[in-house]
Amino acid sequence: MVQTGPPRTPGIGRVLVVVYAILALAATGRSVFQILTKFDTAPIAYVLSAVAAVVYVVATIALVARGPRWYAIAWATIGFELLGVLVVGTLSVVDPVLFPADTVWSYFGRGYIFIPLVLPVLGLVWLNQRRPSKQRQIEEGVAGPRR
Repeated sequence: MVQTGPPRTPGIGRVLVVVYAILALAATGRSVFQILTKFDTAPIAYVLSAVAAVVYVVATIALVARGPRWYAIAWATIGFELLGVLVVGTLSVVDPVLFPADTVWSYFGRGYIFIPLVLPVLGLVWLNQRRPSKQRQIEEGVAGPRR
């Protein structure tokens, strides 16, 4: 089914999508290079970078796509991203030996000017302001009718 209507990403949403897309490309390139050239030195760190790359790619797609399902996927991926940044960031500060090489989320995204820490917060705020209506969720089979 082709959906018509206004774009899902008006105004500042477009900037958010562009930043997510750039971060997706950067994280993907970094993780592929690290895995192909020096995987043996820090496999956990490089796998985490690859996970971050996948999260950024899916989040970018979910922010652009329309409908309540994609909205839910955007919430899930961006929420996971925030959790990942906080957990990996905290662990890399508390016990740097755990990550002998930086990941995208190490030190709260220090290698990416802390964008990985700020971006999911902005993304979740933006998504919260563009919540799909309950009726539309029911129509698309994402939520049940009210009782």
